[in-house]
Amino acid sequence: MANNGDGWPADAIFEQVSSGYTYDDILLMPGFVGFGIDDVDLTSRLSKTISLRTPLVSSPMDTVTGPQMAIAMALHGGIGVLHNNNTIEEQVSDVARVKRFENGFIMDPYVLGPSHRIADVDEIRDKFGYSSIPVTENGRMGGKLLGIVTSRDIDFVNDRTARLSDIMTKGSDLVVGYEPTTLQEANKKLQESKVGKLPIVNNDFDLVALLSRNDLKKNRDYPQASKDANKQLLCGAAVKCDNVDEDLKGAQEECLVRSKALVEAGADVITLDSFQGDSLLQADVVKQLKNAYPAVDVMAGNVVTCRQAKSLLDAGCDSLRVGMSAGSIGHRVDVSAMGRAQATAVFNVARYAKQHYDIPIVADGGIKFSGHVMKALSLGASSVMVGSLVAGTEEAPGEYFYQDGVRVKAYRGMSSKAVLSSSYKKAATPDVSFGVSAAVVDRGSVRGLIPYTTMGVKHGMQDLGIKTITDLHASLYDGSLTMEVRSGAAIKEGNVHDLTRISGPPPAPKR
Repeated sequence: MANNGDGWPADAIFEQVSSGYTYDDILLMPGFVGFGIDDVDLTSRLSKTISLRTPLVSSPMDTVTGPQMAIAMALHGGIGVLHNNNTIEEQVSDVARVKRFENGFIMDPYVLGPSHRIADVDEIRDKFGYSSIPVTENGRMGGKLLGIVTSRDIDFVNDRTARLSDIMTKGSDLVVGYEPTTLQEANKKLQESKVGKLPIVNNDFDLVALLSRNDLKKNRDYPQASKDANKQLLCGAAVKCDNVDEDLKGAQEECLVRSKALVEAGADVITLDSFQGDSLLQADVVKQLKNAYPAVDVMAGNVVTCRQAKSLLDAGCDSLRVGMSAGSIGHRVDVSAMGRAQATAVFNVARYAKQHYDIPIVADGGIKFSGHVMKALSLGASSVMVGSLVAGTEEAPGEYFYQDGVRVKAYRGMSSKAVLSSSYKKAATPDVSFGVSAAVVDRGSVRGLIPYTTMGVKHGMQDLGIKTITDLHASLYDGSLTMEVRSGAAIKEGNVHDLTRISGPPPAPKR
């Protein structure tokens, strides 16, 4: 394939060499800018049925994605995949926290009975953050609605043993909605009545659902949020699916038991978590999950070759995670010599999955800043998984501490010695560490980091002259998107260089 002097199509770069390329090796050639930055649309597929307005996924690492991170990612149009270095009950609780954060019709609100005490409301508020509790005759959902308790009813009551029947706002004074009603109609009534919660009842005044005013405010503040059909935030959850056990049947059963609990808790995507995803274990688990829960998408992986991808795609997975040995916190390539340069892996597997199965891939690993996200998308990824990029933020699990006077948070690989030693499943064979434990500098909040990153990607799209991810991929495969491999000197040239470090701000230039 001839070079016209304006770079090479991806096919020419990746098919004619025997070495692999990383994101830093590649530089995209600019196109014609004929539109504004606000015209760029980053909506892209995470899986067969789920699309994200922001194609970013936080990694299922115990120092990256807990419920706070998953909530923050979804509010900004991406999605978080909750880690599984905990018990099933703890992970299920994390899924519930994400799904309850922003609701449409709340079908399973916390409900109490008239004989419950204010102390019971205090316990729910302390554990889950909710202070408005419906009160029904039997203390359960579906019971006849008697009233509702809010913070206004209890905040200034000294006796926390007082019965709810004595202090609640009673049914005759309640503003309620009657089924059948649409979410739009219920939200309108909620706004007009100026109440915090709107109980939805049937003709017998039995409680059938609840609506929250806080969700209206969240909708206003986060218009890009990733939500399911019931207007709840999207949430992914990881299930360890490593082919390391001699007891294959036991490992399979363990995967399926955890997956079942997570699906029942409301997880939208089950991510099978393994460095080497091309295994009999994972293929069998994919088949069984898709047979049992056809409406829940399964993300399989990790893979870096088309041969690896084929068995998981044939098994019926809805998304593929691509990347081995590209992350900043692992050294598996030094231990087992497995892996592939990330740019090469993403291009080859993405093209194969699209052409033969029309299944999207998630580029996992090697992302340091927005330019890497842009390159991953340009090489065929539909979304990008990030770990170190969001580690050290306020929303990441763990507490800040100071190291050499710098405020940091812990960040560790999920195959590091620290994780293996605290694993809930103890291996009979010696633990082999494939990662390290480290710390990353305080990066503030995801609320600032994600918009900054996506704006960088939008600038990249504008510079290419391409408005959508769909058009970006079309240009990749028709050869109109061109790129070059750059030398080590060119990499240095493209970054900040040859400057003298100074201790303070430089003086203003004289006029």
